[in-house]
Amino acid sequence: MIRSMTGYGQAEGTVGAFRVHVDVRTVNHRFFSPSIKLPGAFARWEAEVREAMRLKVSRGHVTLSARSERSHESTLGIDEARFATAVEQLRALQTRHALSGGVDLATVLRMPDVLAAPREDEGTGSAAELLAIVERALDALNKSRGDEGLRLVAVLNERLALMEQAMARIAERAPARLIEQRERLRQAVRELTDGISVDETRLAQEIAMLADRMDVAEELDRFRSHVTAFRATLQDAGGEPVGKRLGFLLQEMLREVNTTGSKAADAAILHEVVGLKEELERTREQVENLE
Repeated sequence: MIRSMTGYGQAEGTVGAFRVHVDVRTVNHRFFSPSIKLPGAFARWEAEVREAMRLKVSRGHVTLSARSERSHESTLGIDEARFATAVEQLRALQTRHALSGGVDLATVLRMPDVLAAPREDEGTGSAAELLAIVERALDALNKSRGDEGLRLVAVLNERLALMEQAMARIAERAPARLIEQRERLRQAVRELTDGISVDETRLAQEIAMLADRMDVAEELDRFRSHVTAFRATLQDAGGEPVGKRLGFLLQEMLREVNTTGSKAADAAILHEVVGLKEELERTREQVENLE
């Protein structure tokens, strides 16, 4: 399946004592360019996350961010040994200094280190739990990229059809343009010689050379072959990234169009050449979004 380099995916699940939400976004880039933002508790698994991204995405700037929250309310732990020590110390001070009143619970709990909140790295689960969520988000990303890829393929096929129509008009116009140029050359020779006899053999050679210089049949044939290869790649990508190959084919197509324009010497053909260049540029913009 041909994929766009633009897409979005998300997934969520449980990692240890945390509820984790993962977002993945991609935009076009010449190479695989990952950007990863993980909570501090999961930062030690960044390498595993990057590898999972690399296996799922071949090209594009990929931004993955994860946020987490404990799946249940954090509970404060009471260190009973410290609690007992604090009670003994408070009672000893009360007796030593003849203080009135008793030692109550609130006072003891305010003593240092009697209460302890769970550490951030407690209950973080395993790398496998996090990677399972990451892979689901990447699968959702690839689905959206595949859907966008199908839309782009339809657009590209429309562009190819327009270019083929333009090349067909050039092919239809080219023979008539050669005849017109031949007649212009004959007329120019007659005007310049002003009745002087002309070597018809030499004139025929000049006309033949002119026709050869203006012949665009090879350029049209090569352009058609590039269009065929382009369309075949769109239809059967074989699961491989196609963006670079299509970009190369577009460069070759532009080369043939430029050569056709340089040989044109005809307003109608030049008009078609300008239109073809515009279509090739629009096509290139779309191809840049393909993986």
